[in-house]
Amino acid sequence: MKFKPTASQLKKLYFWRRSTFMVMLIGYVGYYMVRKNLSAAFPLLEKEFQFSNADLGLIALSSEIAYAVGKFINGPLADRFGGRRFFLLGMFGAIVFNLLFTQFGSLVWFAVIWCGARFFLSMGWGGIAKTIGAWYEPEKNGTVMGLISLNFQFGGVVATLFAGWVVSLGAGWQGVFIYPAAVVSVIFVYSYFFSKSSAQDVFPGVQFPITEKRAILDGHAKEDHEDIKEHPLVIIKKLSKLRIFQILLLFSFLTTYLRSIFFFWTPKLLYDLGLGASSAIFKSALFPALGCIGTIFIGWYTDRYAKNGDRAKMMWLMLLGLTASLVAISFLAKNPAENMDSIVILLGASGFFLLGPYSMSSGCLTLDIAGHKGAGSCTGIIDGIGYLGGALSVWMAGRLSDELGWSQVFVLLAGFAALSMFAAMLMSRHYKKEAKYMGVKS
Repeated sequence: MKFKPTASQLKKLYFWRRSTFMVMLIGYVGYYMVRKNLSAAFPLLEKEFQFSNADLGLIALSSEIAYAVGKFINGPLADRFGGRRFFLLGMFGAIVFNLLFTQFGSLVWFAVIWCGARFFLSMGWGGIAKTIGAWYEPEKNGTVMGLISLNFQFGGVVATLFAGWVVSLGAGWQGVFIYPAAVVSVIFVYSYFFSKSSAQDVFPGVQFPITEKRAILDGHAKEDHEDIKEHPLVIIKKLSKLRIFQILLLFSFLTTYLRSIFFFWTPKLLYDLGLGASSAIFKSALFPALGCIGTIFIGWYTDRYAKNGDRAKMMWLMLLGLTASLVAISFLAKNPAENMDSIVILLGASGFFLLGPYSMSSGCLTLDIAGHKGAGSCTGIIDGIGYLGGALSVWMAGRLSDELGWSQVFVLLAGFAALSMFAAMLMSRHYKKEAKYMGVKS
């Protein structure tokens, strides 16, 4: 039987809520230190093993598929067995596979080992969504998930700068994997001791947080005179019937297609355009750095000013800015020596315009739609579909850059950005209809 916490219990619960939030924030930065280091290593792997961009793209392609498969499997399992447990398991597995990566020297083994790393890394975000959803009120979804999404934006910055520093020290390609694994091992110990899955782990049966706002999925279940059960298959069946969820899957495919190219190829892109290896790595950090600002902005803005709870309107407006930025880069990349500073600035602007809307798809929108009960399943499906698009994009970008040059790659990216914008427009149309289930007033 649930009961409301006393004043002294509330004090302890707020402590654990803050502590768990910080673990999810810092811990996922650690996830990126043992994930994004691969893209930083691309120029070094090319130099050491004479890999082409298409060869490197095969490592990215296979690992993106492994990540997508992992999302489909591990998201629902996080709902079933606990978000925190999967979050910790994924971090530990990624550390092990980063160290294994340094023990081989062939393209096939690099792909196999990195697939293992990405499978474990796929456990992280579903674990976060499940855990944060259990600790915070739905009224705070935009702000809280906007802030928590800083972990992968800021994590990209930290991972890139750290890898750049390791390369500048002359540690070699192995060091790009060994040193991050060592740092993340410390983060793992911290994460284990300073987090709880939910308030019930502190006080069994306690009702916290206390809220009246519901997820869209809960609202539909009530309308059907049913209760949402926690079995993942039941949750997935309910989600599949929601039109807004169906559109969100398309949106995730398109925006992850874009993000994965930037994620894997920005350092190598700048290297190919004429920068040195360490300089290319350092300057590529502007993309996730401005992405942090875009993520905070869109979460804060849509919590406060979105009419009818329509977060998608600001999403498509930002994607309009992304489309314009990518068109400009496609022209400037034809003469990179003269336009390098402008290209770097526009890459940063692309981070702002893309990563804000992208972070909403498996963050705030996940909790808006599924609530904490279905957060793992919802984000697993959304991200799984998204990373199938990512798998296609990372190999295609490498192949096209070899054959046609980076300028033509950005023409393709601009087209996908425009499609993403139209998908967000479709979601905006459906938010007003679904707002009634969440108790949102226009």
